[in-house]
Amino acid sequence: MADFELVMPKMGESIMEATILKWLKEEGDRIDIDETILEIATDKVDSEIPSPVEGTLTSILHREDAVVKVGDIIATIATTAEPSESSPRSNGKPQKAAPVEAPIVEAEAVIDAKIEQPSSTAPAPVSDPTRFYSPLVKNIARQENISTEELALIPGSGLNNRVTKRDILMYVENRLVSSTSSEHISPPGFMQQSETPTGEPAQVTPINVSAGSGDELIVMDRMRKMIAKHMVDSKQTSPHVTSFVEADVTNLVDWRERNKVAFQDLYGAKLTFTPIFIQAVARAILDFPKINISVQGDHIIVKKKINIGMATALPSGNLIVPVIHNADSYSLSGLAKVVNDLSDRARSNDLKPNDVQDGTFTLTNVGTFGNVMGTPIINQPQVAILATGAIRKKPAVVETEYGDLIAVRQMVFLSLSYDHRVVDGFLGGSFLRKVADYLEQFAHDEIS
Repeated sequence: MADFELVMPKMGESIMEATILKWLKEEGDRIDIDETILEIATDKVDSEIPSPVEGTLTSILHREDAVVKVGDIIATIATTAEPSESSPRSNGKPQKAAPVEAPIVEAEAVIDAKIEQPSSTAPAPVSDPTRFYSPLVKNIARQENISTEELALIPGSGLNNRVTKRDILMYVENRLVSSTSSEHISPPGFMQQSETPTGEPAQVTPINVSAGSGDELIVMDRMRKMIAKHMVDSKQTSPHVTSFVEADVTNLVDWRERNKVAFQDLYGAKLTFTPIFIQAVARAILDFPKINISVQGDHIIVKKKINIGMATALPSGNLIVPVIHNADSYSLSGLAKVVNDLSDRARSNDLKPNDVQDGTFTLTNVGTFGNVMGTPIINQPQVAILATGAIRKKPAVVETEYGDLIAVRQMVFLSLSYDHRVVDGFLGGSFLRKVADYLEQFAHDEIS
């Protein structure tokens, strides 16, 4: 009989801790290899943790809602395997599992953002004595002089309204903003209040909607809640402006139609329009690097890496944004392989944490749904997002050496939403026009 130590797995390069959401096994339960033992959550993903060994769960060292550092022991499993001289237990100590990356069950559709405005989530009641706070959250509260009553007002994005590290840090940032601003900023979770003639803030009552006879009431899953919150936060953070151009992509469409079969035979990757769009965006970012930025307070951070996220619809109806890191370094065939791989793994819930992190620009294809254009919401903390519409045959004026002619052309609308705090019309419009130019000037060798 040997004791195997189960440790908190590594969930990504930037993630140093995770919260235990639920134990699916209790002490004394029999466990098979690869059987799920518990569910954990970080600010990026929710994951199921399988057992690397077969045996009996003898002890649980951290209970639900506990925040545990990566590599810390969370449970022990008694196995029937006898330790060998080369095993980790040869020194008389229990075996310890090396941190491994866990598969994703659910992933957020967007990247973490520094939010400067309050969200619309309702605060937890002050009188709720059952609300759990992790030791990390309590420690931050002490350091920032946040009282118990004030802590109870912070809305939580975790399980059962649990306040996460990100929630309390966002609240602390909002407090700093409000202390240096002449305008009143509500704490997170409160609706913005207006002032009465006497100067006292007037309480705004949320609109209550009741379900009528025959209506269906659907409870949002965690992913949909996070998407809703990020969308509201983005609109409250960034003044959105959207610019449009129409591009003639006839040459691009004709080339793809002639070469898509040979492309797949040669490179083993399906050739869609997405990698072509991403390649054009990456080239345009090199021409206009100030579109590849983030805002931190009064500072602008110019990102040196071009990491392009692509919004992907899931079978559940939710959305996720896997990221192509260093997109400008890929050839078209390389981009096609990465796009296909990320899309397939996104739809099968098989993405890794790093696959959805560190995006600097986002592309969304509304043409997939037959839409000709859209006004997408910025994926914070980025400052711009490009939507591509459906490619359609239309009559268009074509300039020739014999004069202007009307011909049937393949046309597509491109729409760019950008943060008007830091991206003005000149930059946004010039960047969008450059993307259209690269698509219109598309030229690749024939694939034989």
